[in-house]
Amino acid sequence: MSLNEFSLDFFNLQGKTAIVTGGNTGLGQGYAVALAKAGADLFVVTYDKNWDETRVMIEKEGRKVVFHQADLSQKEAIPVVVEECLKAFGKIDILVNNAGTIRRAPLLEYKAEDWDAVMAINLDAVYFLSQEVAKVMVEQKSGKIINIASMLSFQGGKFVPSYTASKHAVAGITKAFANELAIHNVQINAIAPGYIATANTAPIRSDEVRNQEILSRIPAGRWAEPFDLMGVVVFLSSRASDYMNGHILAVDGGWLVR
Repeated sequence: MSLNEFSLDFFNLQGKTAIVTGGNTGLGQGYAVALAKAGADLFVVTYDKNWDETRVMIEKEGRKVVFHQADLSQKEAIPVVVEECLKAFGKIDILVNNAGTIRRAPLLEYKAEDWDAVMAINLDAVYFLSQEVAKVMVEQKSGKIINIASMLSFQGGKFVPSYTASKHAVAGITKAFANELAIHNVQINAIAPGYIATANTAPIRSDEVRNQEILSRIPAGRWAEPFDLMGVVVFLSSRASDYMNGHILAVDGGWLVR
């Protein structure tokens, strides 16, 4: 392909169908709206039915959206997601594995049930849903899978051992999937957000000392907003990233380089 063939149309997602898990709030909502703005139709998987706001934002872009309520910690819910998306749209071009949870406690007090609950959503659901969607993408000879990693895919953190373990594992399976699926024109990458102002980080931001510790290390000098992640999800979903595979892309205001 010559240099002259490149255009901004490479970022256009017109005619594409995207699954976004946990797509009704926070970062997930930002990802879903960004993909809609780029032209994609959405299949949004949520744990609850609080999706009216997201529906309005997506339909405002002239895109079709279907919401599907599911508890992704239950393995039997995974194939249903794929079946229902195919029933609604006939294909799956993009999967954004955004759904996640976190439970905080000191290491020596951390409960087994908290470990299991976090791993079920943050790791098991990502693996099994990616596996099912990859079968569709391999058959259609194209697709983009975008996992959501974390700063704790690179670091240890405090009071969140299960979250840290799950996010290290997400980085690992992103690379493993890429090695096997690249030959089928399926690209798998991960976004590693820095500290984002969402409901998950509200307890940290409300702690004045901890909040200041974090801000003092971010070269950008601020917490990110979901808006800051919208461009990168479009890039990783688009033709512009076709030769990018198995990469963990940090969007962190410079946190990791300090």
